[in-house]
Amino acid sequence: MQPKARKQKQPVSQTVAEYPRKHLAIASAAIAVVFLSLLLIPGESAEATRVSMPVDLNLEAKNTRTQAPAKNPELPWKEVVIRSGDNLSKIFQRASLSAADVYDIVSNSKDSKQLLKLHPGQKMALQVNNEGELQALKHIHNLLETTLYQREDNKFVTTHIRREPEVRQNYSSAVITSSLYRSAQNVGLSQNLIMELSDIFGGVIDFVYDVRAGDNFMILYEENFLDDVKTGNGPILAAQFINRGEIYTAYRYVHDDSSVGYYNKDGVSMRKAFLRAPLDFTRISSGFNMRRLHPVFKTTKPHRGTDYAASRGTPVYAAGDGRVDKAGYSKANGNYVFINHGTKYTTKYLHLHKRGVRKGQKVKQKQIIGWVGSTGYATGPHLHYEFLVNGVHRNPRTILKKLPKAKSIDSKDKEAFLAQIGGLQMQLAAYNNHRSLAKTDQLTGSSTL
Repeated sequence: MQPKARKQKQPVSQTVAEYPRKHLAIASAAIAVVFLSLLLIPGESAEATRVSMPVDLNLEAKNTRTQAPAKNPELPWKEVVIRSGDNLSKIFQRASLSAADVYDIVSNSKDSKQLLKLHPGQKMALQVNNEGELQALKHIHNLLETTLYQREDNKFVTTHIRREPEVRQNYSSAVITSSLYRSAQNVGLSQNLIMELSDIFGGVIDFVYDVRAGDNFMILYEENFLDDVKTGNGPILAAQFINRGEIYTAYRYVHDDSSVGYYNKDGVSMRKAFLRAPLDFTRISSGFNMRRLHPVFKTTKPHRGTDYAASRGTPVYAAGDGRVDKAGYSKANGNYVFINHGTKYTTKYLHLHKRGVRKGQKVKQKQIIGWVGSTGYATGPHLHYEFLVNGVHRNPRTILKKLPKAKSIDSKDKEAFLAQIGGLQMQLAAYNNHRSLAKTDQLTGSSTL
């Protein structure tokens, strides 16, 4: 028995050649897959820095946006205070901004004219980027109003910002010891509130001749606050003045056309057809007197008017509605204004420092028509005021008491008037009751608290 012949090993090249082409293609693909798999398997040293990529392409885009770097924080604001004589160029120069920045904001903003109206004490805030270019400007007119200029592309867009104050009500009262002005000042009332109070009652009370020590007043008025800081006063809502035992009460009423008036509880206007005095004066230096010694000529001559002593530049008001009949200058009268109030009444204002109206001009009561001076035959600054009825001089102080009041509430508006002042009446009553209790406590030494 012959032994089996040993099978000879064939060369690899011959073996591969014997495989069909289809099998070779499959084998090559398998090898490629294994090779790629080995490449994709991370090694230990690379694992900490490798980032796995999500399969969802949309999710990948979302993640890319989320991981985008944050925008630069808002640029800081630099605040400056406007000085006397300042203009935009001087302010920008102090802030290390160039003339080109001035030109940019003035020529590329439709509201840039406001930047030419700068007042000492106002504030301005500037926002500048890292390249030193102006990006935004705040013009702070006051605590309530600001204009913001912001750069957008090649222009500045303007935004007007107005803050609304918180309105609160406050009461104040005082007993007059010497004058209305001093007594009101002593309880902390501002000059504007004092003048408003005198305007309200100026048609029924002569604050020079009628007021006596012991008279008293009380007002209910509005105050404006921002962030618990008082920014100013609003209008007087109601007021009461007790003069020589007679009580005068006035309530603020806003008409349908937004005009405002002050009336008593019956709707009768506190406003006379003419002011008791055409200015806020210091004192009467000379009254109506048909046999007065003239201070310049030292002769006895009639003084057919009233002289009101006041400092130079004090505003002089039209005593009533009318039309300017004459406005000019003469050697005796200095600068003067004559006003016709219909066909019956005429008022004259002499020795003005400066006139504020012209002949033929219509004027309203309390409109400024000039300023106190000493032009013409005058020894010092004062207003000489005359009042004529049908061409005859009358004593302004006495004739005004006989003139009719201005128009009062119409009967058709009476219901709305009573509804509007109802709350004010209750508030006044409550405050008067509180004052009475406080006064009683002071007298008895007890306390209501």
